[in-house]
Amino acid sequence: MDDFILRALLGGIGVALVSAPLGAFVVWRRMSYFGSTLSHSALLGVALGFLLGVSLNLAVIVVCVGIALLLGLFQQQRQLASDTLLGILAHSTLAIGLVALAFIEGLRVDLMAYLFGDILAITVSDLWWIWIGGALTLLAMVALWRPLLAITVHEDLARVEGVPVRWVSTLFMLMIALVIAVAMKIVGILLITSLLIIPAATARRLASTPEQMALIAAVIGVLSVAGGIQASLLWDTPAGPSIVVAATLLFLAVYAVPARR
Repeated sequence: MDDFILRALLGGIGVALVSAPLGAFVVWRRMSYFGSTLSHSALLGVALGFLLGVSLNLAVIVVCVGIALLLGLFQQQRQLASDTLLGILAHSTLAIGLVALAFIEGLRVDLMAYLFGDILAITVSDLWWIWIGGALTLLAMVALWRPLLAITVHEDLARVEGVPVRWVSTLFMLMIALVIAVAMKIVGILLITSLLIIPAATARRLASTPEQMALIAAVIGVLSVAGGIQASLLWDTPAGPSIVVAATLLFLAVYAVPARR
């Protein structure tokens, strides 16, 4: 196996494993639009990275975390609905990122690689970001699993029982921001949240407990990555979108089978 294929598989599998438990909660808590907002803001991080001459991964993480904290702050006000705020931030940060890149003189950047991913160009440095960032996120998820589950089931009851709802919610949003930042190169800015949502939505049909759903979502995510890369090599299709297509086909296959009563 060629080195670049092995790096692509390792990177994609790393993102699939860490996306599974987060994606389960994104589906349960109906936060898919929140994830899309963070992923759109990643392009602003790319632009700032080029402007400031710092690591693009670090710049994207800082911007995504900043947007997550801003959203948490804005959600305390009552003048605008949450989906309106998400829509404003998603599209404005994407547009600002595109405009900022256009103003950087002498910069020749392949925007398609950022918008739709470039998993076959993953470097060893990217793998360190993915696996170390992913390991830290999974450890945090283990610690937050029960309080996060409690506020997902019934937020008011969890608050009465002493769960620090605001802190747990904020930490969860920060973890999503971190995953989106490190996964940017896998499927791109416009498709990042698909790896959070589609495997978890597929697993929901097959699982009977939250833990099962996270595990099955991880398996489906890994199969999607492997299938997408294989399809890309066979038919010369873009690798990132091919991974999303593979995940979508698994979703359709699972939901095509009638559910057991």
